[in-house]
Amino acid sequence: MSEPACTVVDLGGTTLRTARYDLSTGTLSDVRRTPTEGLDRHPGAPVAVLQERVREQLTARCAEAVRRHGSNALAVAFAGPVTADGRALAAPTIWGGPGEPLPVRQSLEDRLGLPVVVVNDLTAAAWRYVHGPGEPPFCLITVSSGIGSKVYRAGEVLLDAEGHGGELGHWPCDPSPGAPRCDCGGRGHLGGIASGRGTLAAARRAAHGDPLGYARSALGAVAPDPDRLDNPALVAAIRSGDPFATGVLRSVLPYLASAIISVFTSIGIRRYILMGGFALAVGPRYVQLLTEELERLGCFGLDADGIRRMVTLGAPDDDHGLIGAGRLLAARGAGLGAVTAV
Repeated sequence: MSEPACTVVDLGGTTLRTARYDLSTGTLSDVRRTPTEGLDRHPGAPVAVLQERVREQLTARCAEAVRRHGSNALAVAFAGPVTADGRALAAPTIWGGPGEPLPVRQSLEDRLGLPVVVVNDLTAAAWRYVHGPGEPPFCLITVSSGIGSKVYRAGEVLLDAEGHGGELGHWPCDPSPGAPRCDCGGRGHLGGIASGRGTLAAARRAAHGDPLGYARSALGAVAPDPDRLDNPALVAAIRSGDPFATGVLRSVLPYLASAIISVFTSIGIRRYILMGGFALAVGPRYVQLLTEELERLGCFGLDADGIRRMVTLGAPDDDHGLIGAGRLLAARGAGLGAVTAV
């Protein structure tokens, strides 16, 4: 008897992705991408309007994918905290500020008539790096349009029933009145400072503060108007070693390093896997600069060699949520009702 088909979905701040996951081989096929109908495409739209746009888009794309795949199960990795019963409590990178909880699981089950699992996108992604019983603990951190994290330990991702846990991007790490705004509306949050969006905003501020330095940099050559600077140009300049661009990244990394140190000193996690479009685009240079900052700040109880082994890059693709959602379904077997409590 052949393995049943499974449809997996990754709903992020910029892209909604669907795929077929083969439970027997652990591989993806029919991966399709479409821009998310949220904050990135409709800046300034009211939260309730964006929620409805996203709900309609997600339902339509899932229905199409389930029909193509002949699926009898669906798993959705969602960019925001998710409760045990599949309600999305917030989605700063998708619809911005706070809104009413969105009953994602119930809405999809009512429309599609099949079991649906809805988990936070990083909860799903963490399962990509679980290779079997006895997997050592780790913290998965994404640095993309926002920042998120999840800790895997002793066979589970550490969350409560309301989805709390692993939201380092909303740690208020800068209490100053002029601290950058986060997508959620808060001020001084880690994600608003050190994410891809946050680093780009920092580069623009630095350019306005030092116009001559910016003009002499690789960034000034490709975007004379700093307000038109984009992340691909910033990433390219950092990778090439441009001093101005590198200085911008160094200015935000102490906040991320402090967050990592707080996780280590509180629960002893020594392994940190970095993913997300911005961190993976910068690549090994990102790990190098972050590790230098960790060494500078120090991790109580670790020597320099121990610190240098802490951070690694994840797989160089954007399939984390899709593969992780599929692996989570495979790990939990047919008991789909239990999977939503993660």
